[in-house]
Amino acid sequence: MRIRTAAPLALAAATALAGSLLVAAPASAAPHQGGLHLGKIQYDSPGKDTRSNSSLNAEWVDIHNNNKSKLQLKGYKLKDNTGYTYTFGSYTIGAGKTVRVHTGRGKNASGNVYWNRGSYVWNNTGDKARLIKPNGKLQDSCSWTKSGKGAKNCH
Repeated sequence: MRIRTAAPLALAAATALAGSLLVAAPASAAPHQGGLHLGKIQYDSPGKDTRSNSSLNAEWVDIHNNNKSKLQLKGYKLKDNTGYTYTFGSYTIGAGKTVRVHTGRGKNASGNVYWNRGSYVWNNTGDKARLIKPNGKLQDSCSWTKSGKGAKNCH
């Protein structure tokens, strides 16, 4: 008789444990919660690295504003491991919008800004992009290794 009463109790305990694990699992797999963050990075320009302006502009970083209001990016910095730094001038990113920072030359417009460099920034073999607030504090970062496919989804 003890065996029969112990089995349902063990089953109930296992079910309760499994249920609590199922409830806890989504919290650890939650997507980025919000704020200004790095999105996708195309660190290896498609095709041969020719240093042409079109090849340089095919290397880019997306910065996404997940806030519910627009945000002024003046003074924000985008840096790599070497220390190459892009500093935003006056640029307002809308709520829920993305701005793409291209490595090459171009005219800044809504959704696209240009670093105006004549050489690549992001290392294909591994690097780390950092988004830094005007006060110098780290806002977000994203790194990759040579095992990547040329692009990285950061969040």
